[in-house]
Amino acid sequence: MHFRPLHDRVVVRRVEAEEKTSGGIIIPDTAREKPQEGEIVAVGPGARDDSGALVELSVNAGDRILFGKWSGTEVRIDGEDLLIMKESDILGVIDNIVPLKQAA
Repeated sequence: MHFRPLHDRVVVRRVEAEEKTSGGIIIPDTAREKPQEGEIVAVGPGARDDSGALVELSVNAGDRILFGKWSGTEVRIDGEDLLIMKESDILGVIDNIVPLKQAA
């Protein structure tokens, strides 16, 4: 991709939602909600504070995130549907921490 967001904006690729419920019912495309989980594709350099110093973003490309249902602006870049949003629209980062198995 040849797109670099400015300031404190990030480019996000939505992660596809599950097509089945836990009970095995298949959800049709028309009834499926847009996912609120995504992967950061690119990040801007950061925003300037009141003194003019650059404040870097706390997320990086490759991070999996959760964001608000109406967050961001939908764009199409290189034939791919992406979202551009401010870092403040991100609700949190999903860590891939595997829980320890409890001793039996």
